[in-house]
Amino acid sequence: MLLNQSNVIGLAKASCLLCDGVGVRIIRKDTEVTCNCTFRAIFRACLNRFRTCTISAEHVGSVSLDFCQGFDGKRSYSRKREEYLADFCLVSRRTLDDAEHTLFRFHFLLGADWKMCCRRLNLDRGSFFHMVYRIEQKLGRTFCELEPYALYPLDEYFGGVIQRTRTKRVLPMAVRKSFRPPMAA
Repeated sequence: MLLNQSNVIGLAKASCLLCDGVGVRIIRKDTEVTCNCTFRAIFRACLNRFRTCTISAEHVGSVSLDFCQGFDGKRSYSRKREEYLADFCLVSRRTLDDAEHTLFRFHFLLGADWKMCCRRLNLDRGSFFHMVYRIEQKLGRTFCELEPYALYPLDEYFGGVIQRTRTKRVLPMAVRKSFRPPMAA
């Protein structure tokens, strides 16, 4: 996803001191960089969808039918919720180092508060929150820059049409039939 000012202004934190709520910082005169508050907002949106998918346990195993344009067919079956849960966990595991992933599991996935995490991981309060912010911005950046299918924006992940290029089949000369125009009466 291309992150420019028009895309990130709604995600930016209004009280951010670095970007003034715009979502884009200007460094070195003309270079625009996406602010870290935007990446944290992207992570929180993905985390909220992760929690929503885990709560909706009565629909586990339901299959969604997606319509797509392609040479091999017009429909595709998938389990979007289960795929999203797996992608969220696997991308997080691959992106974070061991200490960050341990904190990620305890705090974000299991729901432990900061006091319990600090006791369990032998961290002070400041180190804990710095690590939480670093995890949020690292995963937010990864979730929106993931190729070929990013986890963010969520509407493109869960909905949308798969666009496949339709290739034209060329039949060999032996298989081709010659067509003649209809005779005029």
